[in-house]
Amino acid sequence: MADATSKPITSAQAETTVMPIILAASFCHMLNDIMQSMISAIYPMLKTGFNLDFWQIGLLTLAFQCTASLLQPLIGIVTDKKPYPYSLPIGMGATFIGLFLLAGSHVYIMLLVAAALVGIGSAVFHPEASRVARLAAGGRYGFAQATFQVGGNFGQAIGPLIAAFLIVPNGQGSVAWFSGFALLGIVVLSWVARWYKAHMAATKGRKKTIKAHNLPRRTVVVALTVLAILTFSKNAYMASISSYYTFFVIERFGVTVQMSQVMLFVFLGAVALGTLVGGPIGDRFGSKTVIWVSIIGALPFTLLMPFANLEMTIVLSALVGLIMASSFPAIVVMAQELVPGRVGMIAGIFFGIAFGVAGIAAAILGVFADSYGIGFVYTICAFLPLFGLLTVFLPSKKALAGA
Repeated sequence: MADATSKPITSAQAETTVMPIILAASFCHMLNDIMQSMISAIYPMLKTGFNLDFWQIGLLTLAFQCTASLLQPLIGIVTDKKPYPYSLPIGMGATFIGLFLLAGSHVYIMLLVAAALVGIGSAVFHPEASRVARLAAGGRYGFAQATFQVGGNFGQAIGPLIAAFLIVPNGQGSVAWFSGFALLGIVVLSWVARWYKAHMAATKGRKKTIKAHNLPRRTVVVALTVLAILTFSKNAYMASISSYYTFFVIERFGVTVQMSQVMLFVFLGAVALGTLVGGPIGDRFGSKTVIWVSIIGALPFTLLMPFANLEMTIVLSALVGLIMASSFPAIVVMAQELVPGRVGMIAGIFFGIAFGVAGIAAAILGVFADSYGIGFVYTICAFLPLFGLLTVFLPSKKALAGA
């Protein structure tokens, strides 16, 4: 790893695909999302231990997601003007502190503070790490964004398994054991930050070549609005899975907490696989094609899932995760192409929307679950992929290329 940062980066090297950096960003995304997914994965344990209602569970998600969503666009805007490479390890430090607070919390308010600190860590990490992945892409933006994103997907998938087999049997205090992930992330991100700083030095003073399209402003605004709505629909549905899927399968099928976490892992593992496949497809056929398939293609399976038996629920959840997964990297890449030169701002806004929508949706869905039952939540959420029909208003790959 040392060779990647110990030698000066030349101007030509700054324009090539740098796989070690992309993989390092993806790896740290995995660590980040393992830690943040453990919060939702231990919800059943916290609900019992703190005697919480569903709305309080939703508020925990809101505390995490809203700190992340509100700060991410601001961080993106600031770092577009003046990048801060070492903000990456500093952000991971906030997650480190949040995990310790989560492990030692004895009152509900401290759980909220801990969740908010983990959210702050994510707010710093996502826009800057997404920028690093794009800088290292060498023009393969869909591939780089998908590779970066798939690390997070794997982290989200592994988190529930860690919770099921290590945290649930050993209690809330065992969350502190996994602060080691944050320390490892700080080390790796410090290395990435050195490369980031060297890349900045290599390109300093050189006029940036910004690939621009010829689309009118109105078309850009409409497209960005559609992308925001699609992000809303996808992440509202994902919030229903990540926050309440375990409760749904426990109530409907009578499975154990550990079995419910394994089922959540199946869904999230399929999400990771779908993300990995979707990136290269987006580079080849365009982001619009990926968005069409990934959102509308999942609709038949989301509509069937609330009425399926246990075995079919597992199969359908995997299909939904696999198909729906690739939409978000494609949305981010298209948005960055629509607003060239604003990589950090766009990444911050769309990651921010994703986190914010998930948090608000989790809180609202918790109120519905308390009032009407968890099954009702899954029935109404099943229709969310219908928003994918709005993809018709997005520009084609040729239009974005300025052809």
